[in-house]
Amino acid sequence: MDLTKIVQQIESQQDELIDLVKRLVAFDTTAPPARNTHKAQTFVADYLRPLGFNIDQWALYDNDDIVVGTKSGDASYQSLIINGHMDVASLNPDEKWTFSPFETNICDKRLIGRGVSDMKGGLAAALFALKILNDQNIILPGKILFESVIGEEVGEAGTRSTIEHGYTADFALVTDSSDLEVQGQGGVITGWITIKSDKTYHDGLRRQMIHAGGGLRAASAIEKMAKIIIGLQELERDWAINKIYPGFPAGTNTINPAVIEGGRHAAFVADEARLWVTVHFYPNETYQSVTEEIELFVTRLAQADPWLKDHLPTFRWGGNSMIEDRGEIFPALEIDDNHLAIQTLLDAHQATFGTKTKTSFSTSVTDGGWFGDARIPAAIYGPGDLDNAHAVDESISIERLVKYSQSLARFIVTWTHTRRE
Repeated sequence: MDLTKIVQQIESQQDELIDLVKRLVAFDTTAPPARNTHKAQTFVADYLRPLGFNIDQWALYDNDDIVVGTKSGDASYQSLIINGHMDVASLNPDEKWTFSPFETNICDKRLIGRGVSDMKGGLAAALFALKILNDQNIILPGKILFESVIGEEVGEAGTRSTIEHGYTADFALVTDSSDLEVQGQGGVITGWITIKSDKTYHDGLRRQMIHAGGGLRAASAIEKMAKIIIGLQELERDWAINKIYPGFPAGTNTINPAVIEGGRHAAFVADEARLWVTVHFYPNETYQSVTEEIELFVTRLAQADPWLKDHLPTFRWGGNSMIEDRGEIFPALEIDDNHLAIQTLLDAHQATFGTKTKTSFSTSVTDGGWFGDARIPAAIYGPGDLDNAHAVDESISIERLVKYSQSLARFIVTWTHTRRE
């Protein structure tokens, strides 16, 4: 199929694409605080309806909606999910923006505004590609699903909710920031390790529990947690030596003791300590296997301690929200370079940009891992880059955004015209 006219149309109507980015950025969807996307998601739903999409819109949290638009197709052709998140990074009061973050401005042929890179630019380019295809009366034989989700910035996994609602396809394209590379990712999970005494003691009794002949079999939970932290460092070093994955620098799989909480008052010996850890793991690992490995290691360490063996640490992994329950999960995403959709996407990029892009792995995480977790082949391919994501005066090249929309249009047409084997 000759896609020249579609590519030219996106070029000639790029002012509409720029206007669409501006309209999306104008919605303040920062997370945290979150609970602010309903109007923006309703805008997306209203944009999709005239393009022939049936809309499913639901609230994951109060005033935070998910939108899935479905355009039916022939089951004998490949189906496609296009996915992105509406929430954007929060703003700190001391940030000095050149312009208002929610009023997109143009400077040196770049758009400046919160979310233009991460990732309302990618969302807008995908929506615009679908509009141009519709305007040109291009028939797409395969089923198309467009997902605008929430919660990615605060670990609320809107994409997981779409999967739980039964939405699936032969391939999922996540339009998040990848600097135009076709990417997979490692995974991240947070967790809480808790040490708790069965009794609470006054500070005046500390001498009896730490000196010979004191006769009190007790301990400070904070001091015992220090032993756990040192042990986790040893496990982290072992991982750095013995675990590798192509495309990742050695030691990318880390165990970060991010926050420690404990004790109740200076007049007491600490009867509880809680360690909040962040664990990064490789694409060929699961969050279940990694957390099981940590639990086994820490438990064995505790069993060798005279006091901890009777007060074994407990574990709570992941969570549904960094806001609601202080926990998150981002599963890993492996990509298959030989998958037909990946090859089709690489070809679409080269035909549009005139140069090859590469397959790689993101040093960050996205909701894309939930597709991998659900065994839906997927890749991250977006126009944004990590240098601009979350940055003051966040920006993106207009030319890049236009070409990205053209590349997506090529991919959408080609993939949905491909027969299933």
